[in-house]
Amino acid sequence: MTLIILIVCSYILGNVLTGSIIGSFYYKKEIRIEGSGNPGARNAGRVFGKKAFVATFIGDAMKGALVVLGAKWLGFGATIELFALFAVMLGHVFPLLLKFRGGMGVSTFIGGMLLFDPMLFTFFAGLFLIFYTVLKSFTLAGLSAVVMIPILVLLFSYGIPVFIAASLLSVLLLFTHRDDLKQKLMPEKS
Repeated sequence: MTLIILIVCSYILGNVLTGSIIGSFYYKKEIRIEGSGNPGARNAGRVFGKKAFVATFIGDAMKGALVVLGAKWLGFGATIELFALFAVMLGHVFPLLLKFRGGMGVSTFIGGMLLFDPMLFTFFAGLFLIFYTVLKSFTLAGLSAVVMIPILVLLFSYGIPVFIAASLLSVLLLFTHRDDLKQKLMPEKS
């Protein structure tokens, strides 16, 4: 029963979109109809400025960190920690309260992975920097590093259930960035 409550609460917490809250309360605008229409940190920064970017990033990252911390505190293992992170990201990407139009889940992913295993996260960040040096694209470098997360999990001696949970996280992030990937990998001919 505790597990079900954790997963459901994680999904509900994911529905709280920091960018929408900041836009509504501080700027009297709905971020989901401004800029790219995405309520994430990048669009918040584009539409409202650097402070909104930082606040949105921290708020969304805290959601991931909180559910992983909650799973740890309740004594669940690594697999459930990542499933809780998946649930909060699912809530962020497909918020029931906002007609399933949410963000892309990157900030939430970062906050959760940082708390899940700081050393693994350090390797993830290192891979991102290596990929960025080669690819010269923030999006492609980030998604390439995301694809490596399940492999890192295995290298860090986590078992197959954790590998599966990490794979779900990677697939979700690839799905939310599918349009960016198409644009970067198959640019339209003019």
